[in-house]
Amino acid sequence: MTTIAVQGLTKRYGPDTVVEDVSFTVEPGQVTGFLGPNGAGKSTTMKMILGLAAPTKGSATIGGRRYQDLRRPLTEVGALLDAGAVHGGRKAYDHLLALAVSNGLPRRGVDEVLARTGLEGVAGKRAGQFSLGMRQRLGIAAALLGDPPVLIFDEPVNGLDPEGIRWIRGFMRSLAQEGRSVLVSSHLMNEMAQTADHLVIIGRGRLIADTSMSEFLHAKGEGTVLVRTSDPGSFALQLTAAGAVVRDGVESALVVSGMTSLEIGKLAAYHGVTLSELTPQRASLEDAFMELTKDSVEYQGAAA
Repeated sequence: MTTIAVQGLTKRYGPDTVVEDVSFTVEPGQVTGFLGPNGAGKSTTMKMILGLAAPTKGSATIGGRRYQDLRRPLTEVGALLDAGAVHGGRKAYDHLLALAVSNGLPRRGVDEVLARTGLEGVAGKRAGQFSLGMRQRLGIAAALLGDPPVLIFDEPVNGLDPEGIRWIRGFMRSLAQEGRSVLVSSHLMNEMAQTADHLVIIGRGRLIADTSMSEFLHAKGEGTVLVRTSDPGSFALQLTAAGAVVRDGVESALVVSGMTSLEIGKLAAYHGVTLSELTPQRASLEDAFMELTKDSVEYQGAAA
């Protein structure tokens, strides 16, 4: 099985350090989400993995070899970094055929990837007439031409409508289920929450987190509990006295942190308080991500 291994990767442009001592692996059989604020160094890291930028220090290998040393790159790694990087006057079929022929790949693969990405009906249409979402699909089709075990996608849902986003979510999952190593960057946190098994998060060029999705949410989530009772004011005082932090929620609910739902239930029973709702709240990926990267964003907006 083929993995992506990044070891101590560093990239400097003059006095500016864009990526600094970043290490992580992308394992087969799972989707690894690559996240970070704008300017964090995600695209630069992907370019170094693909040999498009030379690292100042460190290494990035695919199956133990640098991209430059792969004999038939398209059969070992497929990538989509820029959906616009296709000649607008070339038909979709011809674009894929040119890639296949120039890389010694069988022509039948063109029809196969067109079918898999849902582009059969527009195979004879020029890329310049494609929407951004269709160009994303064409870029994914090109990445799949050599049936590679490793796939790298930079913002693959960009420009897709809701149906297309749902399609790409299932598509990424299916690629991982086939045993491939899938690295995908995205700024859509809700999509990553439903797509990724593992997370690699960087900020200001440095690694912030390298963990499974479930572990990340568990470690970084607020762990709040939503509580409803007929007399929220009185119970809020009892919760605070017991060491909890309480804030007002919507429709007279209480949002409690610092106590588990079991502890809150026991406290309510002790004081004879009837609860109409006691619901643990799972933090969203977006909430956890924003909390973790709040000191790594390029520009801070004023609070609303």
